[in-house]
Amino acid sequence: MRGESAVSTETFRVDGHEVHEHVVTVPLDHTGTTPGTIEVFAREFVRRGGESRPRLIWFQGGPGNRANRPDSVGGWLDRALEEYRVVLLDQRGTGRSTPADRQTLAGMAEPASYLSHFRADAIVEDAEALRVSLGEEKWSVLGQSFGGFIATAYLSRHPGSLREVVITAGLPALTGPADDVYALTYAQTARRNADLGRAFPWLPGTIADVARHLGDTEELLPTGERLSARRFLQIGIKLGAASGFAAMPYLLEDPFVSVRGERRLRDRFLAEVGGVVSFAGNPLYAVLHETIYAQGSASHGATRWAAQRVRDRLPAFDASASAPLLTGEHIYPWQFDEDPALVPLKDAAEALAAKEDFGRLYDPATLAENTVPVAAAVYQDDMFVPRQLSLQTAAGIRGLRPLITNEYQHDGIRVDGRNLLDRLLRLLRG
Repeated sequence: MRGESAVSTETFRVDGHEVHEHVVTVPLDHTGTTPGTIEVFAREFVRRGGESRPRLIWFQGGPGNRANRPDSVGGWLDRALEEYRVVLLDQRGTGRSTPADRQTLAGMAEPASYLSHFRADAIVEDAEALRVSLGEEKWSVLGQSFGGFIATAYLSRHPGSLREVVITAGLPALTGPADDVYALTYAQTARRNADLGRAFPWLPGTIADVARHLGDTEELLPTGERLSARRFLQIGIKLGAASGFAAMPYLLEDPFVSVRGERRLRDRFLAEVGGVVSFAGNPLYAVLHETIYAQGSASHGATRWAAQRVRDRLPAFDASASAPLLTGEHIYPWQFDEDPALVPLKDAAEALAAKEDFGRLYDPATLAENTVPVAAAVYQDDMFVPRQLSLQTAAGIRGLRPLITNEYQHDGIRVDGRNLLDRLLRLLRG
């Protein structure tokens, strides 16, 4: 069932562009089984002279990340505005779309049941409600990373609402357990660790030194909790982005200081590490991460902390290893004991990890008969969305035109967005 409420809109200007802020009320549960409503927010950019252009909706990576808040127009957005009005959607639970976090969920009787309605299928229905409210017959889609997962679900559920679809670093596996995804992402994360050691030969030794120190010495993050060695290794999420990889030696260049003859970690280092490993700004990313791979009992049932299960078979990623590897885009149950932003959400996360009956997100039969023009960038060395599974999905979507390249890491749309989007639009129409 779609939300039928009229959209409420306010308008202002940013960097010479007219900006419309839309709010639409939608059902919490689009199937109508669970009562309640939420608000969904989107910010639309319109270039002068582009008022009559068709709309393109942007699906942000995630899950659990709000849409961009641009204070100037550049990169992919600048290129998109040459042809479209661009709608930046705050996916439900993020930004101004009825936020879901430790504060707003406090005191809720069944937060896991509530959050079970925050996956890609529901986001697609939210987008549909917004499209209808805006009076747009069909619109185009651009999805990055998890946003590509949403775009693929959109193609499965409402292909008739789509003019064209562009996906960057976000073709999901259509079937199979989360374990299969994580086995591939750990392998690629190990390769990125090796790349890091070749580029900066001193870094693996520093990482091992800090991990040993944290095993023996209590070091507190600015938020007050002890930093464990295993949590420190999560700075490896930066390896998946070209900019993050290049910044790693700056983060680790001088971590220690002598305090009255005692070796300690610098406050600056602890603050920077804390900024990387904390989920205070996007707690839903941690809570919902494995649910994006859950496809119900027909596809291996509950995820049950698949990232931890796979990691347990890979001793090189153990914090006690002599030269431990940094981890990547992996969420673990112990984070809900160690991260203050996640501690209140532990029970909800455990319940979601045990949930057996999530619905299917994608329809392979519909995708096999697809008639919507689709172009997708697949990165050979993507650390977060495995190339092997993306290529299988690309072959399963009729008419999809892939751009397979080793030019980018996962953040290609951020570092070279104008050029990348231009290439994909030309491929789409070529």
